[in-house]
Amino acid sequence: MQVAERKSTSRRSRLTPEREGELYNAVIELLREVGYEALTMDAVATRTRASKATLYRQWRGKPELVATALRSLKPGTLKEIDTGSLRGDLREMVRCGEHNAERDADLLRGLAHAAHDNPDLQQALRELLIAPELVALDALLTRAVARGEIAAGTPAMHFVPHMMTGAFVARPLIDAAHADDAFLYEYIDAVILPALGADPDVTASLAVT
Repeated sequence: MQVAERKSTSRRSRLTPEREGELYNAVIELLREVGYEALTMDAVATRTRASKATLYRQWRGKPELVATALRSLKPGTLKEIDTGSLRGDLREMVRCGEHNAERDADLLRGLAHAAHDNPDLQQALRELLIAPELVALDALLTRAVARGEIAAGTPAMHFVPHMMTGAFVARPLIDAAHADDAFLYEYIDAVILPALGADPDVTASLAVT
């Protein structure tokens, strides 16, 4: 465990999981109500009947608190996914993100906009949300290579996160519709797997979903 991780764990060790959950829920509610820029530590403290000293003891500031609260929205992480096939893993990624996906998409779009003008928020989101998922996605793709589903060194492997993100961003703009699970399943089969050069026969024989 890295030093930063040890410090983070130490800061939060005095809160119960239930209390952490209450704080995260309050942060998400406030983000939806007023947006990132208008959200304050004072407002979180008032909403949760906590002192600002308690909040700053647990989190370094608003960017870290917000990024950690967003992480709590996820029912699972990519590192927990291993269905035995690339197609199954990608579809499981979609399934795990179904809970409140449309409402969360609006929230994330607002935060992405805020991050453009706030380097501290951008860094917190990358460190606490994006970086761990990229590591897990790389492991997922590495397993697909080991199974013979895709060739080692396939150039498109680097762009899988961009392709997935692009689907979420582009669908509302082009189709005026949310990127729901049905759309994303089709997108995986029509775009991502072909881009990776995945053999449909191998993928189908391994798929469990």
